Amino acid sequence: MALTDAWPTTPVAGTPVVPAPARAPTPRRRHANAHGPRIPGLDGLRALAVVAVVAFHLAPAWVPGGFLGVDVFFVVSGFLITTLLLREITSTNRIRLPRFWVRRARRLLPALGLVLITCIPVARLVEPDLTVGIGRQLLGALTFSTNWVEIAAGTDYFDETQPELLRILWSLAIEEQFYLLWPVLLVVLLVTVRSAAWRVRVVLAAALVSVLAMTLLFTPLYGPGADPTRVYYGTDTHAFGLLLGAAMTLRWAKASPVLQGARARVLPPLALAGLIALVLLLRSDSPLTYPLGLLAASLLALVLVLACDAARTEPTWFTALLEVGVLRWVGERSYGIYLWHWPVVCVVTAAVGAQPGTVWWAVAIGLTVVLTVVLAAASYRWVELPVRRLGFRGALRTAVGAVRQAAAVPKVAVVITVLAVMGTGAAVASAPERTAAELAVEAGVQAGAEAQAAAAAREGAREPAAPGAQGRHPGASRSPDEPAPTSRTSLPAAEPFGANKGAQVSGFGDSVLSAALPAILARYPRAQIDAVPNKDWLDAEQMIRRAKREGHLRDTVLLSFGTNSGFQLDGSPEAAKRVLDMIGPDRRVVLVNTVGISYWVPDANKTLDRVAAGRENVVIADWHALVGEQPGLLHSDATHPNMQGIEAYTDLVERSFATLE
Repeated sequence: MALTDAWPTTPVAGTPVVPAPARAPTPRRRHANAHGPRIPGLDGLRALAVVAVVAFHLAPAWVPGGFLGVDVFFVVSGFLITTLLLREITSTNRIRLPRFWVRRARRLLPALGLVLITCIPVARLVEPDLTVGIGRQLLGALTFSTNWVEIAAGTDYFDETQPELLRILWSLAIEEQFYLLWPVLLVVLLVTVRSAAWRVRVVLAAALVSVLAMTLLFTPLYGPGADPTRVYYGTDTHAFGLLLGAAMTLRWAKASPVLQGARARVLPPLALAGLIALVLLLRSDSPLTYPLGLLAASLLALVLVLACDAARTEPTWFTALLEVGVLRWVGERSYGIYLWHWPVVCVVTAAVGAQPGTVWWAVAIGLTVVLTVVLAAASYRWVELPVRRLGFRGALRTAVGAVRQAAAVPKVAVVITVLAVMGTGAAVASAPERTAAELAVEAGVQAGAEAQAAAAAREGAREPAAPGAQGRHPGASRSPDEPAPTSRTSLPAAEPFGANKGAQVSGFGDSVLSAALPAILARYPRAQIDAVPNKDWLDAEQMIRRAKREGHLRDTVLLSFGTNSGFQLDGSPEAAKRVLDMIGPDRRVVLVNTVGISYWVPDANKTLDRVAAGRENVVIADWHALVGEQPGLLHSDATHPNMQGIEAYTDLVERSFATLE
């Protein structure tokens, strides 16, 4: 597509102002210079971005805003892709779209394919739960539509209890969609808009539209427990970083770098400090994140990108720091590190089965980091670079030639690759439809319903009692014509927890208690348990009030809430205190604390301790500590107890009640 006169043949962003060195680049660096001079500092910036993302997934409590590293990648990609396109226009007066897309395919597909055929079968063997929905995820990966596929499926990116194996491919999908559309749109822009200033305004206006779309779509959603996935995953709502990078390339394509002199020395360190502050302070559930936090991170990243571009002619101490060897090494492999780290996190943590803050969790983190770096380095060396240097056909011819030789390693690699592809197909075909945790919760709900039906049948066989008489606390008042409580509810307050098959026990909770119901009811079949998934402390207040009003609140009370949000919802701590006030000081109460890998879990357990403080009839069942001491009690969601875990949960509850007896 010819673009004569649409773009003047003058230096564009990234084109060297000074002559290139006479010495030819070494073979190891030739791939980096294939499409123009390398921009100093960008590899270091990529390294910082990928470290932030990996840290967010490994330790969200320490790096709650690490997801902003993706927005840094978006700005870098928008800048670089537009720079490459403008270089081609300057040198040839045209953009050869097929060649551009082939270059992108060489860059993206080899590592992605390797990750898919490796991680899917391994995950199926280690933890089948990780392959629930893997067919849908694989479709999104192969069509670069993961973001829209997952939006349609209703998944939650920030829900740590549902770790989709290929979750992180959402950002790759947005970038690839940009790579497909932006070259065409850029050609249209250059042909139809003759003014360079107006071209920049058009792209900035598009970025502003994306910001407004995120704002307008997120505002109605925001509230307690709101899921921001739609605005975070959407190409329309999260393209502003890419567009900002593209706009700035257009703005300074024909001018000297904007950051010069004092500005080049002062602004970049301030921008990096601001970005680090956002990474350490901003949270995914904050209303300030969408879009203000993401936009702020993109603008700060843009300053850093412009600093790197300016360093082509005026290097500074800041860009020299970004050129440190380790940062360059990580940055060159940042794409592979990004692809590998999340599947490795899922597989390793599922295999270890430990909780955050424990020794085994630290071991899992260390193993994850080592495996990620090794796999990314191997992928870069033996898969990515050969394809980028030789193309798909050239790399294939080289591989076939190596196999035909006597060397055993290439032949073993071919066999492993074939087995991996077959294993991937088998894993997708045999993947479970639902996780073990979901099935356990469903089984618990069913067990509870059957227990209630059995209790109703037993009551029906007895002499009818006045409404509200069942389960009334011995100290509660009765009307003169109300019959005395049945034997089931006349147990003294000091009766052991397990006496009379748990007839004096009332339980209220969320999905964790639902999952544990089979073990609790097998040991105490006459206990009355009201466990409903997705309930929180605000719901608990209503449940206890209703049970007390209907006379169903017994002498021994088990409360297990906080799985979904801890005390994050406004008014939750006050609701928990009102619950204990309603139960009163004459009943024995056990509060089960929370497990999970969400950043708020430690604070939730501290709040629960404060709620129970000073109440002699209340004790905390430290489920969090028990799970930390005994890895392997939870399903892969790191939240709900498995078969071994529900027995340990029931034992813990029984021991806790014994301390009150």
